[in-house]
Amino acid sequence: MLAVDLDGKRALVTGANSGIGEAIALQLAEAGADVVVNFLFHPEAAEAVCNKISALGRRAFAVQSDVSDPEQVASMFTRMDTEWGGIDILVNNAGIDGHPALAWQGKTTDWTKVLQVNLFGAYYCCREALDRMVAHGQGAILNMSSVHEVIPWSGYSAYTASKAGLSMMTKTLAQEAAPHGVRVLALAPGAIKTAINQNVWSNPDGLADLNQKIPLGRMGEAAEIAKMATVLMSDLASYATGSTIFVDGGMIDFADFAHGG
Repeated sequence: MLAVDLDGKRALVTGANSGIGEAIALQLAEAGADVVVNFLFHPEAAEAVCNKISALGRRAFAVQSDVSDPEQVASMFTRMDTEWGGIDILVNNAGIDGHPALAWQGKTTDWTKVLQVNLFGAYYCCREALDRMVAHGQGAILNMSSVHEVIPWSGYSAYTASKAGLSMMTKTLAQEAAPHGVRVLALAPGAIKTAINQNVWSNPDGLADLNQKIPLGRMGEAAEIAKMATVLMSDLASYATGSTIFVDGGMIDFADFAHGG
């Protein structure tokens, strides 16, 4: 019988105090990993996640760190070194979609902020993790992308650019790290039901419109993303690296063409 076994693995999940990040942190812990819960705001929520992890019999602590600041990222990894002696799994989940605006109408500062968090932030964390993982000849990294690494999204050019960039960065880092026994993957969710998009799925008309874009006809749940993330970070996916895995109910399959062109 196949089972996901992460017993004793030391994981860091960024943006783990809510939504998909929280679900991933808890699923990793359920599979046996100790988990560092990174957050930027709402420390009480991060502590609540840590308490849930502790209730599963695993170690956990919360770290407030802005992933777009390389010095704060370095300090976060140093604390992991001090308390747990290193890292085995990194999940780069922290991200923002930014302020919606057509490209010629938006503010440059808003645009670059999305890149700083989604792309630079992931790179800073990958750099710190890889420095440690390569030295030890093992480890796994998962970059949380989006269907919008391949699907355009008007008003969100920064977000789509950041996710497309994250995809190619994942491939390149995987190529660099593979000879050292380290795997790097990306996971691209589609429309997942969380508090962030509640304004859409709580509105019957908005939900119906969204479901039409999904061949499976429904939004996904955070737990469905978390389960796939956990498998990808385990030895069950030991031969997988350098790819983006889409968990989107078929959204990138262009549901509008199901009835002909």
